[in-house]
Amino acid sequence: QVQLVESGGGQVQAGGSLRLSCATSGDTLDKYTIGWFRQVPEKESSGEYEGISVISPNGGTTHYADSVKGRFTVSRDNAKNIVFLQLNNLKPEDTARYSCAAGAARLREPYGSSWSRTHRYDYFGHGTHVTVSS
Repeated sequence: QVQLVESGGGQVQAGGSLRLSCATSGDTLDKYTIGWFRQVPEKESSGEYEGISVISPNGGTTHYADSVKGRFTVSRDNAKNIVFLQLNNLKPEDTARYSCAAGAARLREPYGSSWSRTHRYDYFGHGTHVTVSS
């Protein structure tokens, strides 16, 4: 069982930056692929998430959604059981609740498009809110 706790969200102006953290416990982090997802307010009722980034267990592979490519950067420190998502040049459309997720058996490299599918992951955090004002 893995517990994930996100932090670092907040309110920023367009063009600003935030660094989100995903602290993990309950198992060794280096077993897991970690994905980042976000849910915009309009999608909360439907439960729809957008997969925005993934990082492989050893950190050697990362992928990003086109909507955030070049602006967001994912990294991890397995020794400290923590994963980061650096958000730069934020836009109002980045306003969402950001969650991290951990997966193992159903996520293998090469990921293809599997990394952006929530059902591939075994554990989810509750999320942290990011609000970007124009």
